[in-house]
Amino acid sequence: MQGGGSGEDDVIARFFRPHAGAPEALGLRDDAALLTPPEGTQLVLTKDALVAGVHFFADDDPASVARKALRVNLSDLAAKGATPLGVLLALAVPRRLGAGWIAPFAQALGADCAAFGSPLLGGDTVSTDGPVTLSITALGAVPYGRFVPRTGARPGHAIVVSGTIGDSALGLLLRQQPEHPAFAVLDEKQRAFLLDRYLHPQPRLPLAASLRTHAAAAMDVSDGLAGDLAKMLDVSGCGGRLDVSRVPLSPSAAAVVQADRRLLATVLGGGDDYEILATMPPEHVPQFISDAASADIGVYPVGEVVAGAGLEIHDAEGQPVVLGKASFSHF
Repeated sequence: MQGGGSGEDDVIARFFRPHAGAPEALGLRDDAALLTPPEGTQLVLTKDALVAGVHFFADDDPASVARKALRVNLSDLAAKGATPLGVLLALAVPRRLGAGWIAPFAQALGADCAAFGSPLLGGDTVSTDGPVTLSITALGAVPYGRFVPRTGARPGHAIVVSGTIGDSALGLLLRQQPEHPAFAVLDEKQRAFLLDRYLHPQPRLPLAASLRTHAAAAMDVSDGLAGDLAKMLDVSGCGGRLDVSRVPLSPSAAAVVQADRRLLATVLGGGDDYEILATMPPEHVPQFISDAASADIGVYPVGEVVAGAGLEIHDAEGQPVVLGKASFSHF
């Protein structure tokens, strides 16, 4: 992890070096890390940036910020069928926050790196006059030729998703509009669940090996189920049908949508789910569901890939569902 002066060197030594024990990190005393991929594998690389006021609230606990920053990247690796090898961190922190912000951030990052088997290998730390800004580059490995692309969906494939959809988007709305009438139906435990899903994604790394075996196409749901599915179908040159009655909802999300059906658009298009979206031949679905269940992860068929173009969204009666906005976009 590069340091441009004694102050930065001190930050690295105090806060990040204790969490960079992997030999590839070289003790964070060099300008680079040294990584040898496992024999017979290909590298998978992904990178996400997070900015205060855009991806998290400026007053969020820095420990939560660290966990989210790491996990959204590990979610990308999981969707490609990859095993984590390590991460690089770029962090820009306002001087006014200083050690009081960096210390819990680094502690949480180190704990999550250890928990997910993805060691901190290096990066860069700087100060800024702007908001907290950080980016993590995650490196993973897949057996040669076993990378799961977005582009492999084919007509006749089943469309499946993991976990539950919409919790994070509703958690964000709860932060922004806590007095929204639909949230009145929730108790404190249900509210806490939605808020936690926004703050702390759960990368589905236990699904990686099964995805390599069963999935033809996969991605993680970061910008909204409807929009991300449309993207995957488009780059695969196919169309699809999504049955909203089959989309898995948590009890909290189901209660909110029942209270206000307009929030179904938030559930399907709000994003930040970080669940796995995949297509596969229908005969592969039962085993994939079984593999996921052994890791205590639910997987649910929600539609099918068809010839043609575009995504049709319908309800249990086959009636079309129109969303005002299918996904989150920065631009």
